[in-house]
Amino acid sequence: MAASGDIGIVAPVQLRFDDTLILQSGKALDGFDLTMESYGDLNGDRSNAVLVCHALSGNHHAAGRHDPADRKAGWWDAHIGPGKAIDTNRFYVVCINNIGGCDGSTGPNTLNPETERPWGPDFPQVTVEDWVHTQALLADRLGIDAWAAVVGGSLGGMQALHWATHYPDRVRNCVALAAAPKLTAQNIAFNEIARQAILADPNWLAGHYQQASLTPTRGLSLARMVGHLTYMSADGMSDRFGREVRENPAGPTSEQEMVFQVESYLRYQGKQFSTRFDANTYLLMTRALDRFDITNGFAGSLTTAMAATRSRMFIVAFSSDWRFSPARSRELVDALLASGRPVTYAEIQTDAGHDAFLLDEPHYTDLFRAWMAKVAI
Repeated sequence: MAASGDIGIVAPVQLRFDDTLILQSGKALDGFDLTMESYGDLNGDRSNAVLVCHALSGNHHAAGRHDPADRKAGWWDAHIGPGKAIDTNRFYVVCINNIGGCDGSTGPNTLNPETERPWGPDFPQVTVEDWVHTQALLADRLGIDAWAAVVGGSLGGMQALHWATHYPDRVRNCVALAAAPKLTAQNIAFNEIARQAILADPNWLAGHYQQASLTPTRGLSLARMVGHLTYMSADGMSDRFGREVRENPAGPTSEQEMVFQVESYLRYQGKQFSTRFDANTYLLMTRALDRFDITNGFAGSLTTAMAATRSRMFIVAFSSDWRFSPARSRELVDALLASGRPVTYAEIQTDAGHDAFLLDEPHYTDLFRAWMAKVAI
């Protein structure tokens, strides 16, 4: 299905918060910056604001382009814009680069005011709870008492769930796509393999690589290759790549030089990621993902946690997503039903794997648009 309309050229904004931020770890930041983008217009009573929460490798640039020459739009441009699911003719849409990120918000690659050097590995560990807290502070700054909707996929969906359970009066609608109440041991294991790839890079330098003007490129590339592999499905990979060998007009000179298309694709993804993402941020983000558990503060009970919600809930899973399987989404649905809370659930049939929530697939797109159309403003 073709996208409805483009947002056009957008520009990020950096906001300064001077108050001391006490993190869940007990450590403090003496002020912090948040970089954000917004799309659409905030209405007079500030009731049409939608918060989009980004996933592990995302940032504030969710839609539109920063320059007319940009070949690629924001990471969720398929679903944000005029006439799209998150319709900017109706909604004022906000997306933030979370603290600990590497795209303008205070994080490991920004300056530590005490040392006047990059924070690097000394930046304190952040959590989903910390991210949502700072998002609430941003809402206060913008004069938004309650979001019309909080929306996110994967790690972004976990933030949406935390909003719904911990700030129930400030969220009227919650959309959690390809998310889970907490990670499985297998998911944590994949994240640890990715972290170890970074830590084993000779340019890691105990996380102080920026001071030596180096980047643990190889480790970051391997981490991304592992992660990207888990976001795809076996059928999707077979359909896309099969056992095809990369085209080479000169032909391989030895068996060792043969490169399958899937190898070439993963190498490209790893290389591209290593040029734009910070290794310390990757470690912080994956650890935050590992530590998330929506039942924290609710005596370990998912039903009790879901009973705390007051919002209209939309839970979406994707059939071929084995990283955050439909079974994990159904846990959320069952807990919502058991607690008497309203919920809409959809399981989309697709070969696209975990990354399906980012894509413009007809059934998914139509359901998402129809559900968001019923969000009252």
